[in-house]
Amino acid sequence: MKFLKNFGLILLTVLMLAAWILMPWYGALALAALLALWMLLFRSGAQARSVTAVGISTLTQRLGSSAVIVVGIAGVVGVLVSLLAMAEGYAQTLRNSGSLDTAIVMRGASANEVSSSLTREDVVQIGQAPGVSRNAKGEPILSAETVVAANLPVKGGKTGDQGSAQVRGVSEAAFTVRPNVKIVEGKVFQPGLRELVVGKGAVRQFDGLTVGATLKLGNQPWTVVGIFASGDAMESELWGDATMVNDAYRRGNGANSATVKLDSPAAIKAFSESLENNPQLKVKATTTVEFFAKQSEQMTKILRIIGIVVGSIMAVGAVFGALNTMFAAVAARAREIATLRAIGFRGLPVVVAVMLETTLLALIGGLIGGGIAWLIFNGYEASTMAAGSVGKLSFNLAVSPGLLWEGIKWALAIGFVGGLFPAVRAASLPVTTALREA
Repeated sequence: MKFLKNFGLILLTVLMLAAWILMPWYGALALAALLALWMLLFRSGAQARSVTAVGISTLTQRLGSSAVIVVGIAGVVGVLVSLLAMAEGYAQTLRNSGSLDTAIVMRGASANEVSSSLTREDVVQIGQAPGVSRNAKGEPILSAETVVAANLPVKGGKTGDQGSAQVRGVSEAAFTVRPNVKIVEGKVFQPGLRELVVGKGAVRQFDGLTVGATLKLGNQPWTVVGIFASGDAMESELWGDATMVNDAYRRGNGANSATVKLDSPAAIKAFSESLENNPQLKVKATTTVEFFAKQSEQMTKILRIIGIVVGSIMAVGAVFGALNTMFAAVAARAREIATLRAIGFRGLPVVVAVMLETTLLALIGGLIGGGIAWLIFNGYEASTMAAGSVGKLSFNLAVSPGLLWEGIKWALAIGFVGGLFPAVRAASLPVTTALREA
């Protein structure tokens, strides 16, 4: 019978935790409001309020044991939020790279730009499709772009350490298609010359990317003439004239992709259908928002899995710490709890009171951990790859309100589990036994 009772309690705990994980912030607020109303309007709630007040008033006498719960949970939340901030920052950077009124066109089966290829004839037909916006001269606003990699010395690395930067060959329309790209130092490259403008993120990651500097790309000397800011993934790139980039890397007159400005966000349907129904083309068009969202999915999942796994391992330790602390606290208050029950206090108010005490400590720990993570890591600069690897993307960690709420939920879940079993024991222990143990 005891086994079945314990199993039922464990199963109920698991179900409640699953519901808690899925609960939005307003659901938790509604739950807290219902609990407050119960404690204010009902006799059993008033009893729980009285026992809770007594327990909280004695926390100052148990600072050491209470600090174990607070510090343990603060550590869990701090590490969890910091790791998840990597995934959030990475996803935000890529999401900011697209817009609903621009589309990217690639070879049909291509998952990314590097694996795609378009001929010059493809680009011409893409520009003639319906829905493409045109400039004052009546020309389609389209940038046929080539993407290649260049090895550059990494900032702060050892002598000879290199990382792979993404070089993008673009047309003049690239700045119209991406109006958020602004030159903050120097000037725009001149078409027909081996000149580059480099993103602020690339400047932070690599040595020698200053205005006036010369570097080798495709065994040819190139001059950095400007630095740009965009607030998205493009900041990690180096841009030059597409014709010159193709020439340096022997790419002919084709491109990897074509990015176009649409008449409106609604134009994507007609534009995409026109390209897919064209028998001379084997391409696929998506909005740049959708494209970059898909590009971020895999890495975001990996980073979130790492964060949750590490957080779960630490959470187990925090739960055991809370259990030990609360069992000790309940044992120390056994006579008090037994006396309350002897004079008519029910078991439920005792359970709620003990759990509210643990939850309060968990909430304090969660706020401290989330606050520390926000102060240290929000806006912290990072990159996806280490030196010597390909596809280095600079981004800033983002501790969003959603992540802070997720950390608080974890803290309260740890407090719930850590306080539940001691609370149930305190409420179910026979009064005579509790008085003898005290």
